[in-house]
Amino acid sequence: MSNFTLHTKDTAPEAAKSLLDNSVSAFGMIPNLHAVMAEAPTLLEGYQVLHELFQKTSFTAEELTVVWQTINVEHACHYCVPAHSAIAASMKVDQAIVDALVNKTPLASAKLEILRGTTLAMTRNRGVIDKQQLDAFFDAGYSNQQLLEIVLGLSQKVMSNYTNHLANTEIDEPFKKFAK
Repeated sequence: MSNFTLHTKDTAPEAAKSLLDNSVSAFGMIPNLHAVMAEAPTLLEGYQVLHELFQKTSFTAEELTVVWQTINVEHACHYCVPAHSAIAASMKVDQAIVDALVNKTPLASAKLEILRGTTLAMTRNRGVIDKQQLDAFFDAGYSNQQLLEIVLGLSQKVMSNYTNHLANTEIDEPFKKFAK
């Protein structure tokens, strides 16, 4: 495994410095994921842009959390599961939803469970989803727009989950209380 630097504004490549300022503005700190990504400024920029865009989708805070955490748990991302548990708490998502996602237990909402199943199928099958899963997704009230928005969330999570696997990113102190 390679050794990765946790960049600060002083050590980051010039192109990453303003991006790290964005991180501080958003989180009040430079999350370790962003500190690692700063090594490749275009990766950090892409991640930040996708994160912002995914939050602008038609999904509610609960649905965003379902998509993010379903992918994080499936990818076994030691960093993103607690980080997105913290983000869910800041977005006032019911802790029961977060717990069900992290523990792989059924969600109380049938609609959210369909969203989890569709996200999981998309993640596992590289975008190939069978007719039964698609019918359930659409019957639950979701549309083609939301199906494509899952692709956006999945793209964001591939960037972070894979980076964390490569770098074995240390969990930030504020996220540690959400680690299981």
